[in-house]
Amino acid sequence: MKELLNIYLKFFKIGAVTFGGGYAMLPILRREIVEKENWLSEEEVMDFYAIGQSMPGIIAVNVGGFIGYRRRKEAGVVAAALGVVSPCIVIITIIAACLANFQNNAYVHHALSAVSVCVCALILDSIIAMWKKGVKDIFGFALFTIMLFAMTFTEASPVLLVVISAVGGIFYKSLQGYTAEDKEKGGKK
Repeated sequence: MKELLNIYLKFFKIGAVTFGGGYAMLPILRREIVEKENWLSEEEVMDFYAIGQSMPGIIAVNVGGFIGYRRRKEAGVVAAALGVVSPCIVIITIIAACLANFQNNAYVHHALSAVSVCVCALILDSIIAMWKKGVKDIFGFALFTIMLFAMTFTEASPVLLVVISAVGGIFYKSLQGYTAEDKEKGGKK
């Protein structure tokens, strides 16, 4: 029970300070889960992020659920998911109750504009971290370029692009003779 409470509180803290959605959460998640708690490696967090963003639902809840499951199975999923959404429910309730009083306030508009700039910086930090972990070779760069083009200039479903990327990665690595067993050993055949 103590570990479930710890999971809940950790994700409550993350949910309370994450503005801008799941992408902005990544730097905070890395600091709290990888560096402070040492629950997962940075690569595992990035893998959960990749899977979480390709699934329906809120990225932060999906990633929190994966991490919670890794820690305490189904109960960990519930604790992490509740932890992520609890601050949002509290904050939205307060804002909704007070919105009529503040919606035309210039200070509120300025504050929200400044928060938007900060969120852009957090998202850029996440992009740089994901780039360093994901784009490791010419194949990764080529796949990134193709997927960026597809997402920017077509109406292709992000889920379809993720599936195509996964199949492409499997095909490319199998051509190289690279297996999961090799990854564990840290080398190639």
